[in-house]
Amino acid sequence: MYYMDRSAGRCSDNVEIRAGPEEKKVRLVMRKVMCCLTCAIAVVILMGFSIGIVEAKCIEAQAINPADFDSPVNNLYFPKAVGTTYVYGAEEDDELIVNEIMITAGTVDILGVSCNVIYDVEWLWVEEKGAWYLIEETYDWHAWDNYGNVWYFGEETYERIYDEDWNWIDTSTEGSWKAGVGGALPGIVMLADPIPGMCYEQEYYEDEAEDMGKVLRLNASVSVEYGDYDDCLKTKEWTPLERGQVEHKYYAPGLGLVLVEELKEKTVLVELVAIY
Repeated sequence: MYYMDRSAGRCSDNVEIRAGPEEKKVRLVMRKVMCCLTCAIAVVILMGFSIGIVEAKCIEAQAINPADFDSPVNNLYFPKAVGTTYVYGAEEDDELIVNEIMITAGTVDILGVSCNVIYDVEWLWVEEKGAWYLIEETYDWHAWDNYGNVWYFGEETYERIYDEDWNWIDTSTEGSWKAGVGGALPGIVMLADPIPGMCYEQEYYEDEAEDMGKVLRLNASVSVEYGDYDDCLKTKEWTPLERGQVEHKYYAPGLGLVLVEELKEKTVLVELVAIY
């Protein structure tokens, strides 16, 4: 029951207003109409928002402007921690693999951009020999732009080939590429502001390097040997050159990559085990 002060236009105890049957029906109809209109507007807004994301979510590898890298901004999920080495461990088919990734102070100029050299080395423990063997070493070239995106300008990779007795007999450079050479284009390996659903080309060198990435979520929880982390970014990575090869990667805010799920016939977990 409501009361209206006619002179002041506010609720009081002066005059009682009672709604009749017809007025109640009108109010009920108006409520239903307003409810339908509100729902329709909400649907239109959500559709427009979704369409906008769909239209803008895929970022292609592309030519860059060196001026966009003059004042690089750090990235929350891919920090420019020069001098830091991240150590990852994995077990696959009863084999122990250790991967060390160091963000070096070295730089390489590519397309007018000063790129940091990331040294990535992979070791395999051979039980029968009781020793570690160098499997692959790679020099990746990354650059942080003025907005906080991290770009991938290529890599120089050396894979060692051994005989049955683990004698080093050859080296392969397959997979190496450099932006600006042979039509290769740089791509983004980490977005400054990742939004679930967005995808991006991480690299493009036709028929050689065509990795893709997609943002899945921003609130993943991860437990690895090195620690427990919340609010992690989870991404999906794949390449059209190798169907069925998919990885899920987890990045802890302020730290970087902490876990990789290699989704093969049997899922392989690559966990962060140390930082120095």
